[in-house]
Amino acid sequence: MSDSNILISLSAYKEAENIVKITDKIRDQFNEIKILIVNDFSGDNTEELIKKKRDKNIIFLQRPKKLGLGTAHKLSLIYAIKNDYNFLVTMDADFSHDPIHLPELIKHAGEENFVIGSRFCDGAKSDYKGLRRLISICGNYFAKKILNIKLNEITTYYRVYSVKLLKKLPFNELNAQGYSLGVRLVWLMKKLNANLIEVPIHFKDRNQGKSKIPKLQIFISFFDLLSIKFKDIFLKQKFYETNETYEFPYKIEDCNLKNCDRDFLVKKEKKWTCLICGKNFK
Repeated sequence: MSDSNILISLSAYKEAENIVKITDKIRDQFNEIKILIVNDFSGDNTEELIKKKRDKNIIFLQRPKKLGLGTAHKLSLIYAIKNDYNFLVTMDADFSHDPIHLPELIKHAGEENFVIGSRFCDGAKSDYKGLRRLISICGNYFAKKILNIKLNEITTYYRVYSVKLLKKLPFNELNAQGYSLGVRLVWLMKKLNANLIEVPIHFKDRNQGKSKIPKLQIFISFFDLLSIKFKDIFLKQKFYETNETYEFPYKIEDCNLKNCDRDFLVKKEKKWTCLICGKNFK
């Protein structure tokens, strides 16, 4: 498989401690693979550190404020679609997802496959202990049972997506944040009849800095899980061949933000939202 067909995406916020080390470690595995960094502005020197690397295969998208993991992940999905990659790998920038597992994850990539780096399948490890480990195990177990998904790991964002399948997604329905969005995407992959594949990883606790996951997210994720199940029972899921949910039909020229070229918008009801600057358009 050619590296030119694969994009690796890192979502970052206050990751100056880790960003150079993790991109270096990715380079240890793949010399020329494209790396997309979606960085929510945090006042640190993440952008300057990446510029100093002078790596022509790193794409850096700076957002003006903290817009959240959910919109960063959606931006990665649409970036991969619109730039004609075949596969998208998503991972955290804090070393909880070790780049050492990338070759094995990518080895299982396929047009009809969805691959997830699992903490809970045979051969996997997780550094979480105590309450955090219990919450993680229970969250994945309940999601697996309620949605009848044959995976032991559903919430982590260490994944390989087929861009062919991403093109069919209803982006107007991907309005959840954090873990909720992650679960919803796995469910949609199941509804698309993707081959769901788990690859064991060693999930590590944050290498530097503090976790930035809001505690309220746990409760929000539970209620979102119930809404997914409700829809699964009573409504037919819509997918697209020509996707009107991320193909904005007009040209907009009223945003001066660097890198904000109006190419990464998603539909939400009757509005469109830019995934780079956060602006809404009708």
